[in-house]
Amino acid sequence: MKYINSKLKNKTILITGAAGFIGSNLAFYFQENHPYARIIAFDIFRTAERFGNGNLKSFGHFKNLTGFKGEIISGDITKKEDLARLEKYDIDYIFHEAAISDTTVLDQEIMIRTNVNAFIDLLELAKRKDAKMIYASSGATYGNAPSPQTVGAENPQNVYGFSKLVMDNAAKEYVKKYDIKAIGLRYFNVYGKNEYFKEKTASMILQLGLQILSGKAPRLFFGSDKILRDFIYIEDVVQANILAMSADKSGVYNVGTGKPRSFQDIADILQKELGTDYKTDYFENPYKAYQTHTQANIASTREKIGFSPKFSLEDGIKDYVNEIKKIYESEVKNV
Repeated sequence: MKYINSKLKNKTILITGAAGFIGSNLAFYFQENHPYARIIAFDIFRTAERFGNGNLKSFGHFKNLTGFKGEIISGDITKKEDLARLEKYDIDYIFHEAAISDTTVLDQEIMIRTNVNAFIDLLELAKRKDAKMIYASSGATYGNAPSPQTVGAENPQNVYGFSKLVMDNAAKEYVKKYDIKAIGLRYFNVYGKNEYFKEKTASMILQLGLQILSGKAPRLFFGSDKILRDFIYIEDVVQANILAMSADKSGVYNVGTGKPRSFQDIADILQKELGTDYKTDYFENPYKAYQTHTQANIASTREKIGFSPKFSLEDGIKDYVNEIKKIYESEVKNV
């Protein structure tokens, strides 16, 4: 007999960016584990519009919500008339995942308007509804700060990282001034189910996996065994969000494993799981400025919200590999 959790019975949960990568995983977590909660999925959904760098302006995709039975609202967080549609709900929790998350976008005006201005409007909504705000911050706030990256030592090197730091500062001000509850989660390199529609900004785990399934050797920069990132599996990211719901104190917390791994590790683990033995295809790194090491300091995350990552890179890829195969068969193979 399936255990039904009634802890959130009659609670209303708003998820912005719910048709995106992390937002959709949260939506299904609540649907599967808290069927008595009211879940509102708010997303702009994708159009054909692209930025000057060629990447999509919105990653939200209906396929990420296939099977979702909650309420779905198509809306733009930068438009007050769209946000006004949320006023009729008695919202208890806001999971704010909507953002321009493409770190290569150079349009500063749209980045700040989307990530910062809209967030302040949502903080106002949280204040009016007495809702707890749990929002996506980013490891990009640290820029080229030395490892391990620690809250309080930020040094953003692009407008995306800057916008997330401004969000953190705004949340802190609202907590102080209005006594709302707000927790920012600084995601490091997240990978897992429902990231395919991020296209070029999807994780290297997915991109290399699809390369290998296409019969190609994994392509990496020379020296990729010395390029390390803190890769964290989506299941751990979801759990960090859930733990944040019951955390007593507001604040900003890193969400990573604290154990950086190399891009070469990814390629080797994928080949083991997929049963291939291609030689790695190395090429020169074209970027003059390139970060070679990230590592989340998660000591305060463990202490304050009880977060302890469960998935190593090996475990995460092993769990993810069947999904990568499905994506290859349904989205890539015959294109």
